[in-house]
Amino acid sequence: MAVDLAKMIDHTLLKPEATQEQITKLCEEAKQYGFASVCVNPTWVAYAHQLLAGTGVKVCTVIGFPLGATTPEAKAFEAENAIQNGADEVDMVINISALKSKNFELVEKDIRAVCEKAKEKALVKVIIETCLLTDEEKVEACKLAVKAGSDYVKTSTGFSTGGATKEDVALMRKTVGEEIGVKASGGVRTREDALAMVEAGATRIGTSAGTQIVKG
Repeated sequence: MAVDLAKMIDHTLLKPEATQEQITKLCEEAKQYGFASVCVNPTWVAYAHQLLAGTGVKVCTVIGFPLGATTPEAKAFEAENAIQNGADEVDMVINISALKSKNFELVEKDIRAVCEKAKEKALVKVIIETCLLTDEEKVEACKLAVKAGSDYVKTSTGFSTGGATKEDVALMRKTVGEEIGVKASGGVRTREDALAMVEAGATRIGTSAGTQIVKG
């Protein structure tokens, strides 16, 4: 498959114990390999923005991470604050509990709150945490993400009971059609893994193994 994987990779380091030295290395690697973005916790956004200014590598961060169990207002503030600090992309975790309780109005409100703060300033990727959902719930979550104005749907945080699967990526792509992106995240460790996700319909890959993937 003739595909430039580097341009699809969000080079990720979200471990709570990540040091400044490790964040610096992440940004240096992203510049070296031409990754789409670095994905870091909100506390590192301003620093990554400073290191990557003028390089074309975006700064991505996470909102309501990793449980998605904060309020729409808290997520909206967190997104706004991250964007002010230099985030170009925000990956928000949905209210999984609300989805499973069939409170779809709250799920949509939750996503929309972030999308409205990000409007024309940053891309919004909506993490649905597929490992905790039935196929029916995955479809519903994707539909709500589209309705609320998101730019991407994303499989996983990488911090729950499972990561991306080809089947989930294909289902998400089928549900959202071609209008928004699909990000496969969690457990994508090799070039073969990444290509399988792209083949299933992913347009972005979230991984901490970006350098291994591009080196093949």
